[in-house]
Amino acid sequence: MPRRSASTASADTAPATSSRTRKSPSAARPRIALVLQGGGALGAYQAGVYHALHEHDLCPDWVVGTSIGAINAAIIAGNPHEHRIERLRQFWESVSHPDPVDLRQVPDATRQLATWLSTLDTFSRGVEGFFTPRPFNPFAAGLPVPAEEASFYSTEALRETLNAHVDFDYLNRGDGMRLTVNAVKVTCGTLIRFDSTKLAINAEHVMASGALPPGFAAVRIDGDLYWDGGLYSNTPLEVVLNDEPRQNTLCMMVDLWHADGPEPRTLEAVQTRQKDVTFASRSQRHIDAYIKQHQLRKIARDAYARLPASQLSAADRQQIAELGSDATIHVVRLAYAGRDWNMASKDVNFSQGSIRWRWEQGYQDTLRGIALAHTCQFAASDEGVVVHELAPPERRDGR
Repeated sequence: MPRRSASTASADTAPATSSRTRKSPSAARPRIALVLQGGGALGAYQAGVYHALHEHDLCPDWVVGTSIGAINAAIIAGNPHEHRIERLRQFWESVSHPDPVDLRQVPDATRQLATWLSTLDTFSRGVEGFFTPRPFNPFAAGLPVPAEEASFYSTEALRETLNAHVDFDYLNRGDGMRLTVNAVKVTCGTLIRFDSTKLAINAEHVMASGALPPGFAAVRIDGDLYWDGGLYSNTPLEVVLNDEPRQNTLCMMVDLWHADGPEPRTLEAVQTRQKDVTFASRSQRHIDAYIKQHQLRKIARDAYARLPASQLSAADRQQIAELGSDATIHVVRLAYAGRDWNMASKDVNFSQGSIRWRWEQGYQDTLRGIALAHTCQFAASDEGVVVHELAPPERRDGR
């Protein structure tokens, strides 16, 4: 059964830009939105989610992402329909590390050792086409450096990778899928939304969304420095909830981190729990705020409806128009259930076997999510938003 949930409206702002045209979904069906968290190598799960949606004719009209979610989102929105899965596979295969053995053919303990070695390799040599260590780095010694170099790794390789896998001309053409990526302005801590309906998105906007310090340096755009949007809100659901004008929406929301977990008793367990708590979804607060606002709008519309038309001024009619009409948002939550042996560095595990496994888990979970989505009814409701949770599948190993 659907479960109603909640969360706080964020202080998001967007740069002032000229509006851009964008094709709207047909009035005969709800808008489909895909919301993608940050989570490093765990983002392969998101690719599997989109793969299932793609194959079952549920391609989003709008994709919203933060960090690795922004990279996946840009690849999805920045390619024609027939090339999206191919481009996603090319990206994830290019950033994965070959395994010394076939992880499907060995015991769980061997898989754990192999992925641990792969993760150490990532820390020492980086990820080809994504990030590389800065040699002889003054920043690592505590010395001042230019703000764009204040990090342990360089992400210059990511710029080339994004330009190779994302057709930004196609993305910004104005008649395709809408893209929104989030980043934090370094000097004031404000969350900024870069939206393809308001400005031309390029590789720098996507890189800024994933610039998580101190590993990655801030990215400068139009004179301002930006860090990873996950520092402020790692699950950008509020972008969909606060979008105007309101309309019926089926939102597929992907969570990569576990808000719930056992009491930690080791350093590794503490670090794992810290990451999960830091980056887990805060969507409950945003949904609660949306429900309250939805109910206040409904009360205001009902009050205006009881007034004679002759008593309504032009300002009143404008206010009624701004209140909008009843709309329902159904949120289908797809949660990555892998535990990755409770490794604190699970988001840095780019092992090829792990990447492929996560993709497959995202695909299989989304098949169940699609079945649930088909049951959503878009009748007006007092809440305005309904959250649907999937029961977690059984896992056969430490992942």
